[in-house]
Amino acid sequence: MPQDHEEKLPERNEFHETRRVFIKQSSAVMALAMAPTIVLKATDNDPVTRDTSLKVPVSLHINGKPYQLSLEPRTTLLDLLREQLALTGTKKGCDHGQCGACTVHSDGKRINSCLTLAVMQEGKKITTIEGLAQGEELHPMQQAFIKHDGFQCGYCTPGQIMSGIACIREGHANSEEEIREFMSGNICRCGAYDNIVSAIQEVKEGGHNI
Repeated sequence: MPQDHEEKLPERNEFHETRRVFIKQSSAVMALAMAPTIVLKATDNDPVTRDTSLKVPVSLHINGKPYQLSLEPRTTLLDLLREQLALTGTKKGCDHGQCGACTVHSDGKRINSCLTLAVMQEGKKITTIEGLAQGEELHPMQQAFIKHDGFQCGYCTPGQIMSGIACIREGHANSEEEIREFMSGNICRCGAYDNIVSAIQEVKEGGHNI
């Protein structure tokens, strides 16, 4: 009587070797997918990623100055400002749009530059903390922050100032409670909130043209 055909199972060592290869390959793919931008920039040495045809022409006005740029589509406005244009006043805090340290103005409206692709700002007027002062004359909001000691470590201050200006422009600085509500997207880890509110109130009550 013929014997039943038995499927040959992989040897134990062979099974573990296959599993090991699978885990290594999966880990490598996951690491690449989660790699931060700074790691991915290592591919700039690759002739394919250096190909300028993969970049997009972008026209921006930043602090009153026109820029004609060629950018990778994935470049955030924050990385453009800090890493390519050396406008480091705009801070990189959480890089997830949760702390407000990277707040800038786009056509007069506040945005989180870490969540904004630079190519999406084509033709827009961008203002950063560097664009507020007129020569040696500080912007009224900058002066108020100094007067009321609206900062301690200072890291969040550029974003706080930019957001404070926008808060007044938006008509959301009519009371202490309203200011706190519409400034809630800007975190001060030093806890200088009372002084920040006082600075914004003074600029609002002073009727400054901002």
